[in-house]
Amino acid sequence: MAKSPAHAFGQIIGDVLEVAIEPVLSQFAQEKGLYLDKKGPRPARRGVKVSWTDSSGNVHDLDFVLEKDGSLTKIGTPVAFIETAWRSYTKHSRNKAQEIQGAIMPLAATYQNSAPFIAAILAGVFTEGALTQLTSLGFTILYFSYDEVVKAFRVMGIDASFGENTPDADIEQKISAWEALSNEQRISVANALIKNCSEDVARLIHKLDIAISRQIDWVRVLPLHGAVFNGKSLEEAIEYIEKYDEVNGSKPLVRYEIEIHYSNGDSINGKFEDRDGAILFLRKYQHPTSLTDQ
Repeated sequence: MAKSPAHAFGQIIGDVLEVAIEPVLSQFAQEKGLYLDKKGPRPARRGVKVSWTDSSGNVHDLDFVLEKDGSLTKIGTPVAFIETAWRSYTKHSRNKAQEIQGAIMPLAATYQNSAPFIAAILAGVFTEGALTQLTSLGFTILYFSYDEVVKAFRVMGIDASFGENTPDADIEQKISAWEALSNEQRISVANALIKNCSEDVARLIHKLDIAISRQIDWVRVLPLHGAVFNGKSLEEAIEYIEKYDEVNGSKPLVRYEIEIHYSNGDSINGKFEDRDGAILFLRKYQHPTSLTDQ
């Protein structure tokens, strides 16, 4: 089925949003020694999509992923998952927010040991409810309003405004005007969007920088000893605790519980049944945020 003119023009605006933010993220990645994965061929993965698999085996296609120790030929550790989205109608904004949540949250849980930064870069019409839904889950939001998008297209003389009642013929004229632009002119529209909202963009990058550059505040290691008690009721459990010898108890090691707390408030937790597993876990975080660097 052929795409409606409104849908086709919406895709054009969505592509402009990705083109606008990509240089900003690329510069940040270069400054921080990270790899920015974006749509396009990469020897380390199949196809042109940025696809990551969660712990349940579900594959999620994203717009941008920042990786530590990644390269063209090597998949690194994800430290940021970032999605972009354009919506022209209020009634669609909550569904898009849920779609972004469904793509990124399972990946954030799968890679929780690296506490990845999660962000949504949105443009157009999004309700406060949709934005609140994402921020409540820990997303950082960069939001380009509908008016800012229209203003950016106006740089090249294109009226990008349209609504549900805009005739298809009018939207087709907008598409034709866009297709007549050179690549340089299209980039000018993307650059105008970033320039007009430079303070908001800077805030996003500042929050990303804090997350990526976090330092370890403290590490807590709790060796747990004792035989596991399995009771059939709360009363039995209470009786066991009341009679447990906390002073003279000497039992085999059950596990190590570890918590790493960072300067930005993030924390990473791990439970390990043996010494080697606990040490291996801690060594994963020695670079670039080693305790010896503090």
